[in-house]
Amino acid sequence: MTSVEDLYGRRLEVVRAWTAFVEQGDGSVGRVRPEILRSWRRSAPAVQVDMTEAPLADEGDTRAFWSSSPLQVAVERVESDLRSTADDGDLVVAVTDPQVRILWTYGGRVMRRKAEAVNFVVGGRWDDVSVGTNALDLACRTGAPSMVFSAEHYAPIVHGWVCWAAPVHDPRTGAQLGVVDLSTTWDRTHPIGLATARMVARLIETAMPDTRHPIGVPQGDLAVPGLDLALLGTAEARLDGQRLLLNRRQTEILALLALHPAGLSLEHLHSLLYGDQAVTFSTLKAEVSHLRRALGGQLASRPYRLTMPVRVDVDVVLALLRQGQLRAAVAAYGGDLLPGTEAPALVELGDVVAVAVREALLADPQPDAVARYVELAPYDTEVVEACLAHLGDQPHPAKPLLKGRLAAASR
Repeated sequence: MTSVEDLYGRRLEVVRAWTAFVEQGDGSVGRVRPEILRSWRRSAPAVQVDMTEAPLADEGDTRAFWSSSPLQVAVERVESDLRSTADDGDLVVAVTDPQVRILWTYGGRVMRRKAEAVNFVVGGRWDDVSVGTNALDLACRTGAPSMVFSAEHYAPIVHGWVCWAAPVHDPRTGAQLGVVDLSTTWDRTHPIGLATARMVARLIETAMPDTRHPIGVPQGDLAVPGLDLALLGTAEARLDGQRLLLNRRQTEILALLALHPAGLSLEHLHSLLYGDQAVTFSTLKAEVSHLRRALGGQLASRPYRLTMPVRVDVDVVLALLRQGQLRAAVAAYGGDLLPGTEAPALVELGDVVAVAVREALLADPQPDAVARYVELAPYDTEVVEACLAHLGDQPHPAKPLLKGRLAAASR
């Protein structure tokens, strides 16, 4: 175990390096780890060294994201273990989304007070351009476990901390869902900290719900009332947790009604579904009648309207894009909307979603998000090229994959 004297010496070194950077810019080259220096450079233009607390995201948005995330189910399943870890080590444990916004946290007696004082709480934004260099941001950015000690943090409000963080992935798809972080005071630094963060991340991953179903779709006895509708990349409808067996046309009708919660008249629904096709109103009425039976009668008439709570993956993706949560949006994006559909309104919406995701990636080609996106669009070389140009000479775990994708698409 590292001695107290060694820790004091180490802390003095990083305080001196931080002071040199703040006063002289790149005067710290070679005095701190390269990833710390790169993060300091990102932090400096955006973060005031006299900041007193992290900014907070919108409470409603945070709560809505948490309730639709598979992380919520996983954390609830292992919450007693997470709390014990925090209490036993006097740590604060936090779980974030891909944008490094804290979604859940629990702290031991001492660390809880310290965390609350700097907004290391639910809704706290801990990306490095919001609050400066920290382990949560580094783990999320690099996709690898990270440690930040004392004044390696850019903001002095956490110079008294040591933090270990590890990314949490969807066990099936590999998509990064966020990070888990363990934090305590700098003088309690221990070599096992990083390994513990990795272990906690694996614990959460093993507790993840069945990810063959879209984000927000509860499973088994965890089901909540309402309709969960997946339209992107696949088509699946679940009512109160039970899968509905619908044909293509019924699924298209259900999609249109789910996307128009105020309801649709017979004529409007016909236009959105068939366009100029010569299909009678009676044919549409028959399809609606079949759908109503499948929904247990929860489909009103005049106008046609669903009468249960509805959650649609399209809404999740578009909401995340509007909030600037690109990595989370791409993680929730399953691909083209109802591939093969000829319903004019759904074709148009599919184009809107696909273009919105693509343009967001071109504007901000985050490597993890691009790596996920090219699994769905392997021949979109422009997005890959934009990401590689953005990375330049900077190392990143996704770089070899992106270069391989680019080479394969160019053959």
